[in-house]
Amino acid sequence: MTAVRRPRAARFRHRPWPLCRQCSGVALDMGSARTRAWVAGRGMILDVPTVTFPGAGAVYPIQRGSIVDTQGTARMLDRLLGHRLPRFARPMVVVTAPVLDGFAYRTEARTAVEVLRPRSVLTVPSARAVALAAGADLTRPLLVMDIGAHLTEVVLLVDGAVFDARRTALGTGDIDDATPSAQIGEALVDMTTSMLNQDRTSLTVDALSRGPLLAGGGALRPEITCRLADRLHVPLRAVPAPHTAAVRGAAKLLEAAHSHPSTTGTDPPDGHPY
Repeated sequence: MTAVRRPRAARFRHRPWPLCRQCSGVALDMGSARTRAWVAGRGMILDVPTVTFPGAGAVYPIQRGSIVDTQGTARMLDRLLGHRLPRFARPMVVVTAPVLDGFAYRTEARTAVEVLRPRSVLTVPSARAVALAAGADLTRPLLVMDIGAHLTEVVLLVDGAVFDARRTALGTGDIDDATPSAQIGEALVDMTTSMLNQDRTSLTVDALSRGPLLAGGGALRPEITCRLADRLHVPLRAVPAPHTAAVRGAAKLLEAAHSHPSTTGTDPPDGHPY
């Protein structure tokens, strides 16, 4: 067998992620209940409660899709990740953000992640990250239902971009005698129905007929998903490991940005990294 010697440029074009100062990267999904982090070269290293301890008691800096304590969020990130990154690292950071009120979230998130000394920060709507984690066909309309602990969103993606969205400040962490799981199911049905009624195109109908993509911890709750299936009369598709789908999708974007350095210098104002 004759070995073929590749040109020097080709040999180094597609190297794996090294653990170095220049090439480190972090994908973050910061929810009101859990914070998850994926680090280049190591995979997902964190899935912990979103909490900080500035004094005697616990403080929850993110509540129902909003960063209510930016400095507390920064302290939490420093405590969780500061010692896990290479010394003097300047990581690229990809952060998921809620679709609605996402501008405020992105602004506060950018301020908080400065504690990690990032060389660049990209933000991505959580629904798009979920779709990427699922390997969904983004050339067709897609309905994403992200059922979190304290926030639930229904988002219509068209060509991978947010076309329409609804949200409710309810989630699996609210389920008790006063807020039964049926209420979350009904909220999902109501949001989907509202989206259908206001859409003057066939996009929502097309996306619904494909079957909504379910993510978040609520996708693992049969009392919610069965009610949805009964009311909507469409197939439901849960993302594998739905509770970590958003951070895994952000990790895919991180890897893609590393492969295309020309895209890493800026983050467009709509929050999409591309």
